[in-house]
Amino acid sequence: MNQKLDELYTHVLPALESKKNEFHLYGYTVVTEKGLWDYLVQKKWRRKDISNMRPYEIVQDLFKLSPAQFMTYTQTEAQRNSSAFPELSEEERAILFSPRKSN
Repeated sequence: MNQKLDELYTHVLPALESKKNEFHLYGYTVVTEKGLWDYLVQKKWRRKDISNMRPYEIVQDLFKLSPAQFMTYTQTEAQRNSSAFPELSEEERAILFSPRKSN
């Protein structure tokens, strides 16, 4: 992470811990603060300039996150990074797991 992202992460860490604890209450005990942060950076904000986001925007997006959204992301990432499809080339794998483009 770059310095600005590190600062934002540190600033919103209490909210990340709160969300992690919420997920743990629902039985999702493998969820971590870092995992939640990675979801936000790589999925939710992949097309945003994160360095200009305000802490309240980050916390708002975090608190809107449902366990289903997060678990879908983690499962997709696990499949994307696994060798579950050895017959596919890297290009085919990228197409298979890339987000759909809206028309």
